[in-house]
Amino acid sequence: MFLSLGWFSTAVAGILSVYILQKTWFPYFWKDLFFLLKVMRYGVKLELYKLRSEVCTVLDRFIQQAQLIPDKPFVIFEGQTYSYRDIEQRSNRLAHIFLQNTNLRKGDCVALLMNNEPDFLCVWFALAKIGCSIAFLNTNIKSRSLMHCFTSCGARTLVVGSDMADLLDGFLTTLLEDNIEVWAMKKSFEHPRVHTLLDKIDTASYKPVPAVPRITNIKTPTLYIFTSGTTGLPKAAVISHLQSLKAAGGFWAFGGTQDDIIYIPLPLYHSAASLIGIGGTIELGATCMLKKKFSASQFWKDCRQYNVTIFQYIGELCRYLCNQPKTELDKVHRVRMGVGNGLRQDVWREFQNRFGNIKMCEVYGSTEGNLCFMNHLGKIGTVGRSSFIYKLLFKYDLVKYDMVRDEPEKDEHGFCKRVKHGETGLLLSKVSAMSPFFGYAGSAQLTEKKVMRNVFVKGDAYVNTGDLMAEDQEGFICFRDRVGDTFRWKGENVATTEVTEILGLVDFIQEVNVYGVEVPGHEGRAGMAAVIVRPDHTFDGEKLFECVVRDLPGYARPLFIRLQLEMEMTSTFKQQKFHLVQSGFDPSTIPEPLYVIDYKLESYIPLTKTVYQSILTGERKL
Repeated sequence: MFLSLGWFSTAVAGILSVYILQKTWFPYFWKDLFFLLKVMRYGVKLELYKLRSEVCTVLDRFIQQAQLIPDKPFVIFEGQTYSYRDIEQRSNRLAHIFLQNTNLRKGDCVALLMNNEPDFLCVWFALAKIGCSIAFLNTNIKSRSLMHCFTSCGARTLVVGSDMADLLDGFLTTLLEDNIEVWAMKKSFEHPRVHTLLDKIDTASYKPVPAVPRITNIKTPTLYIFTSGTTGLPKAAVISHLQSLKAAGGFWAFGGTQDDIIYIPLPLYHSAASLIGIGGTIELGATCMLKKKFSASQFWKDCRQYNVTIFQYIGELCRYLCNQPKTELDKVHRVRMGVGNGLRQDVWREFQNRFGNIKMCEVYGSTEGNLCFMNHLGKIGTVGRSSFIYKLLFKYDLVKYDMVRDEPEKDEHGFCKRVKHGETGLLLSKVSAMSPFFGYAGSAQLTEKKVMRNVFVKGDAYVNTGDLMAEDQEGFICFRDRVGDTFRWKGENVATTEVTEILGLVDFIQEVNVYGVEVPGHEGRAGMAAVIVRPDHTFDGEKLFECVVRDLPGYARPLFIRLQLEMEMTSTFKQQKFHLVQSGFDPSTIPEPLYVIDYKLESYIPLTKTVYQSILTGERKL
């Protein structure tokens, strides 16, 4: 008896020791394990598709849901509700029109130029049903970029939304001269060579079109999504069925269910809205509330009216919400989760303090990339979480980056050098059978430029993400900067995100965009910040000076300030830096108020033409 009691005591002590050890050294073990098991289960399903050559695409999942839950609301748009059956039947009608009136066949690419609306989905699904790949065009596109987009993805047909038809005026002639077939979502069109869809839709059959030969390769391209280049022409990222299926599992992995109502205010031509948003809604069998265009003043009204539970965000969207006037209804809603990327720490805290304990799930991954991080624990300021289990499945590394040479550092053998925990490095993702890189359409050179070879050993290949990241001792991944956004001043590297967070703490600053500008006679780039002052506040040079001197090292302090009424943004709510960098700090060419730091006066003072000349001549030291 005593022996058995001793054995029992030893066992209990051992279990307790293991428990304490796990809580102390591996506090996230079980949460990581359960989350990764969930993700792996989804991944195994995709691998089985590949092994069996049985591809169940996002379109297939939609058709399945339309059969299982035909009357369930799929899309809510401008007060109208469209069921899964509604979208299924309308997409069938459009598919019949394309089959009967065009020469489109399996494998052809069709460009889609439409704003957010249910017909975007109907046209997308209709073209997919007849075996076409679809290129989503940015609705802010210019004529020069448009023809480049057609060339890169090989599209010979364009479908234009009803409210986008006027945009054709500038380059319709060019399209037709290049033998591009143009279809408009209208009943009539003034140009005889532009075909219309809505005059034919009522008489078209709503029955399914004859099934095209089954797709047997999950890596077959299904979409082309154009990445927004800030300096050059857009690049057509190749999206395979594999990538679209992976993205569709995002909401499910974070705990989304069929009962959720998902708010999508992002443009559907962007991968976040189309792949994660629409694809994720379909995977769950949920409902999405589609917004034509994001409105900060309307956001919470929509959430309350339609009982939204999950919303998508990107870039500065959450900051816009925080900048809205406070009301007593700020916490009156059913939103429990936000999924997106680009949420800064200061905005994250302010958002949760003001609008409630909404779980914010950051997702890291570029449109064309082969790596994804998911912050399933909701830790503020991190874009994802890694663990030894994750690293067994997905190979990535952070390598030392030389900011002066603008290239990775190499050892004596010509290989890259890994950083230590906590250090900032360039994120590289290994190309493998499990993590393939599909690159860009129409340019093998652009694809190859994105790949680094012979990184650690001869023959290996990694995707260069262009992002500077850091991983702490616990495995949390933090985004630092884009390689192009980090600049060097006085021999030190300056990360714009860190400076932005400090300036964002100043009470009169509503929004800030930090970048580096060239100063004649100086190496590197000096810090400059474009600032929007809050309503009912005024710019206070002394207060700003006090903040930057207290919280930033000398080399990281912005030397110049540019006041703006409106911040220039990309179409995906990311701050535009290129034009600011190009315009520099010359008061004779910049109409907005400019300020320069003055250590003698302990303030930021107006940057006049006289002061500007004194900087150029070296009379005023920086």
